[in-house]
Amino acid sequence: MELDTVAAISTPPGEGAIAMIRISGDEAVAIGDRVYRGHKKLREVDTHTIHYGNLVKPATNETVEEVMVSVLRAPKTFTREDIVEINVHGGVVSTDRVLQLVLTEGARLAEPGEFTKRAFLNGRIDLSQAEGVMDMIRAKTDRAMNVAMKQVEGRLARQIKSLRTELLEAIAHVEVNIDYPEFDAESVTLERLEKQITDVRKEIEQLLATAHQGKILREGLATAIIGRPNVGKSSLMNALVQDNRAIVTEIPGTTRDVLEEYVNVKGVPLRLVDTAGIRETEDTVEKLGVERSRQALSDAELVLFVLNASEPLTPEDEALFTAIADFNAVVILNKNDLTPDIDEDQVRKLVGDRPLVTTSLLKDEGIEDLEAAIAHLFFDEGVEGTEMNYVSNTRHIALLNQAKEMIDEALEAAQADMPVDMVQIDVTRAWEHLGEIVGETAPDQLIDQLFSQFCLGK
Repeated sequence: MELDTVAAISTPPGEGAIAMIRISGDEAVAIGDRVYRGHKKLREVDTHTIHYGNLVKPATNETVEEVMVSVLRAPKTFTREDIVEINVHGGVVSTDRVLQLVLTEGARLAEPGEFTKRAFLNGRIDLSQAEGVMDMIRAKTDRAMNVAMKQVEGRLARQIKSLRTELLEAIAHVEVNIDYPEFDAESVTLERLEKQITDVRKEIEQLLATAHQGKILREGLATAIIGRPNVGKSSLMNALVQDNRAIVTEIPGTTRDVLEEYVNVKGVPLRLVDTAGIRETEDTVEKLGVERSRQALSDAELVLFVLNASEPLTPEDEALFTAIADFNAVVILNKNDLTPDIDEDQVRKLVGDRPLVTTSLLKDEGIEDLEAAIAHLFFDEGVEGTEMNYVSNTRHIALLNQAKEMIDEALEAAQADMPVDMVQIDVTRAWEHLGEIVGETAPDQLIDQLFSQFCLGK
């Protein structure tokens, strides 16, 4: 495609050793040559090489920066366009000066995600791979990174395209039957169509079976730490975060608001929320904290319920057991370094088949057992090394469900001996839904919206 030349800062804002300004488009090398002074002109150097020199203002020849400049010629580049990458000293002022110089010489400031969008528009990657790039940037654990990397490599795209090919073959066979009915009876066509789309449906179901785990890896697991005041909730958060993130004192009710952190537990990303102790109170501020704690509990996908093993169970503890009846939960008996005073038999009855872990957060005991229990609850078998494609993107999951619904309707119509051309309509819609995943049938508005979520310079 013919696109104008764009530029943007492709490194995070702030101070650092090196920052990088990326230029992409037909005029990238020409713009670079207008501001670069080195041993050779950039148009004369070999592709995929890096060169030392200075950037200057063309009008005055005033030196702006000392730089290393990489030249990468199309089509073997990220965008399949000529790319010039200018590496400068990593400061806010120096980086911005170079960007402004490049824009003055004819480049346009890139929109968020425009470099990746150009890679998609120029056919280097499909839409699912582009979304995998964003997932790689946002990955919070090695497991999430591995899943995103497989998506960037095109493994999901290849499977989706294979399913589309199978559906297209079925559609083509129906078209032949409609145009040349004398060569094939409609009953034979329906029978063949039913088998083909049933096979596709099975593969879609297998992909959807990974959706729950995939979404956890991509978005993190909303996890609420709950319990009465002073049972060790903040100590648990500090132990999992491995930092003194929450204030810990012997005074009940110290935590009066919700604290949120991301932690990596055996490759499972937890969006961890330390809540105020849930109890009846007349303190206005603490009451607001308790209300927020109840809201955090209602939004949680995993609950870490902390009990004090050195005290008997209270009605408040029993009420919390009732409150988490429908939640995935791990129950933690904390303070086992003190003289036990809790009725463990009663606790085990209330816990049921949920994991029960004993800890002494003061002495850093039991954390490994807790992490293993959380990982086992959501990933019986690890993601690492598996050849399975994980579906983690909410858009992909929705489109797979829509494709499956269309195939189900087609199968119902076929089994009801509906005319073959009526069955074909639902199969075609399933084919289109799968095409939206890889961008082959996605509307322009959707594509613009997806790439607008990328960071500037990517």
